[in-house]
Amino acid sequence: MTQVRKAIIPVAGFGTRLLPISKAIPKEMVPVVDRPLIQHVVEEALAAGINEIILVTRAGKSAIEDHFDAHFELEHSLASKGKNALLETLSAISPKKLKVTSVRQPNAKGLGHAIYCASHLLDKEEPFAVILPDVLVKPQVGNSACDLGSMVERWEKTEAAQIMVEAVPQEDVYRYGIVDCDEPAAGESADMRGVVEKPKPEDAPSRLSVIGRYVLPYRIMELLRDQPPGAGNEIQLTDAIDRLMQEGKTVQAFRMHGRTFDCGHIEGWLQANTTLAREAGYDV
Repeated sequence: MTQVRKAIIPVAGFGTRLLPISKAIPKEMVPVVDRPLIQHVVEEALAAGINEIILVTRAGKSAIEDHFDAHFELEHSLASKGKNALLETLSAISPKKLKVTSVRQPNAKGLGHAIYCASHLLDKEEPFAVILPDVLVKPQVGNSACDLGSMVERWEKTEAAQIMVEAVPQEDVYRYGIVDCDEPAAGESADMRGVVEKPKPEDAPSRLSVIGRYVLPYRIMELLRDQPPGAGNEIQLTDAIDRLMQEGKTVQAFRMHGRTFDCGHIEGWLQANTTLAREAGYDV
């Protein structure tokens, strides 16, 4: 079985929900405590055993790539001044095992299209992860378990596609994509029957909302190649996943252990900064 070693991270969005912060800098470079949002999600991938990152980007996003590149002049200056602790901090941004590649999304045609833009960087039949960087997934306090890593392990045991979900209050299901499945325990997976986008509370098949973490087979790329536009006249990843299930392939909902912070809007970004800063020992 092919190991999951690559993660596709779409970073081509405009970040309109974070305006005016994101007017001049990519939303993925907005800091959460002591590092940019994108670094948090790359560290999540590394913790899951994934060391190859594919950024699907656009013009004006070069700061993301620069963040993971070497900065010889800065490193030389720090070394000459004996600032070894800061040098180690810089080295931790891009450890030797990390490989970052970028590809352009020429037109904004939806999440499914963004992911397909990276298809040529996968080997035939190679599975891959997808991480949506707006949402941070962090372990519970006192628990270092990596939910994405658990999804990878389940893929390697079953070859069933994995979609991360968390339970939301029944009255809030209309805000999310809700999966139709028998409810699994935290850290477990259950076979999916489908996904319903933003259902009315009385029509929702469950309270399990899609988080933005996926482990998918290469077949998804083949489906995205000719996927017609769906909601919003965009090529939707969920439509390709639905077609995968129609082919008889198993797709499972993985119920996370950890916590989520939606940093795609101001309130969630502030909550992430406040909560994680306090846990890191900062006086806020």
